[in-house]
Amino acid sequence: MGVSWNSVFLETFYQILGWFAFSVWSFSFYPQVLLNYRRKSVVGLNLDFLVFNLTKHSSYLIYNAALFFSPVVQRQYHQKYGYNEMIPVAPNDVAFSIHAVLLTAFTIYQVFIYERGTQKVSKTCIGITVAVWGYAAISLIIAWPDGSWLWLVTSFNLIQVVMTAIKYIPQAWMNFTRKSTEGWSIGNILLDLSGGIANFMQMGVQSIDQNSLKNFYGNIGKLLLSLETIMFDIIFTLQHYVFYLKTKVEEDKIPNEDALARLLNESAKENDEKI
Repeated sequence: MGVSWNSVFLETFYQILGWFAFSVWSFSFYPQVLLNYRRKSVVGLNLDFLVFNLTKHSSYLIYNAALFFSPVVQRQYHQKYGYNEMIPVAPNDVAFSIHAVLLTAFTIYQVFIYERGTQKVSKTCIGITVAVWGYAAISLIIAWPDGSWLWLVTSFNLIQVVMTAIKYIPQAWMNFTRKSTEGWSIGNILLDLSGGIANFMQMGVQSIDQNSLKNFYGNIGKLLLSLETIMFDIIFTLQHYVFYLKTKVEEDKIPNEDALARLLNESAKENDEKI
């Protein structure tokens, strides 16, 4: 039996926040894709971040799709948290997850066709990724005999929480060691931050309407996703606009190779004409 909203206004506001989060989070992938295309380079974009991001969004898609579409998983959720509790996954969560997997995969494709310098995926990243999917496989083996499907999809939710916590670290560290955010799109970060705030507000609206906090700990993954996203995006924003602003200004003053070559050619022509 479905659980209804008590307030039409809060239900509408919930949907608006959800689709706003979906929109800005979805658009947040494009500044980086366009930056890579414009530069024909992924130098400055950490490859470990991309691998972790694909694992994170794939896990989140499995969780959202299972809890949103599967009657069995929904029944087990209600058995655990109560039949008067709403399923804490909205249509925008599923739509976002599908889009995120596709765009992350496309960004990884750009790595293979554009200049990437000496950058490569680290052994640490490979080891963590193999361990995570190994954990997922073991969870499936454990859940299968008893049909513990809610426990299984919750394991995927745990994976996405952990991956969200660690995926930004390689990029933040790269920015720190380079003392620059060149190659890392700030547009991506500002949109991502807006989505994180809207996602958190959406959960708050549902809690107010239902007079319950169960949707927070019933979907701890969505809560931690929002908080982790906000925290790291603030760090990246500070790196770009505060910590390494001087470096960015200096980089902007340096002409690119094509412009420098044209300048030298024009100078040589002028000298030849004078001679």
